[in-house]
Amino acid sequence: MTSTIDAVRRPRRDALENRAGILAAAHVALAHDPRASVDTIARQAGLSRRALYGHFDDRDALLRELVAQGTARFNAIAARIDDADPRLALARLAAALWTEASHVQVLAALALDDAHVEMTADALAPLRRTVMRLVREGQDAGVLRTDVAAPTLARLVEETARTVITRMDASSPEARGLAVRAVLSIAGLSWREAAALLHEHPDVLAAPDGAPAGDAAAAETAASA
Repeated sequence: MTSTIDAVRRPRRDALENRAGILAAAHVALAHDPRASVDTIARQAGLSRRALYGHFDDRDALLRELVAQGTARFNAIAARIDDADPRLALARLAAALWTEASHVQVLAALALDDAHVEMTADALAPLRRTVMRLVREGQDAGVLRTDVAAPTLARLVEETARTVITRMDASSPEARGLAVRAVLSIAGLSWREAAALLHEHPDVLAAPDGAPAGDAAAAETAASA
């Protein structure tokens, strides 16, 4: 016999599944057309517009939920970075963010795009604190540039990473390596110094399956030149 508790829980479970289905449909619709309407997203989810509004007040509310998903994934990456060398930590952070962005392009585009900077500023606070900490540690250790104040350099690093992640072609085998070297360059490393660091730590640019990626091979070539 179905208990009263089960009867109460079932609609809640269905509602959560419907909400997840709407978010998944939004991923698909927005990947095809970043300006996809609520009607388009509802059709993709197999729901009516009214049913979608039962979960989200409007399109902006739906976008905010997607942005929250994207920023949460980026913040989780930042929390895992624990290299003692600030240069290596920045390189690993940039590489990991690039990989994550290439896997969830819609979330990355929404979370990092210029149009949503204000929406994501607070949500990305944990990631920004990580960048600030690494910059301060690098400046204190004398391995990052000190001609600009730490807050300014952290912002430059952040803007460089955001720009290359959202603007570069993720299908290019060298794209991730270029993104990492761009971050290291704005932080104060020369192109040769960045290549040497990546040559010493090939795992930073290793392909997901553990095999050397095209950009890792390029870093090794540059370091030995």
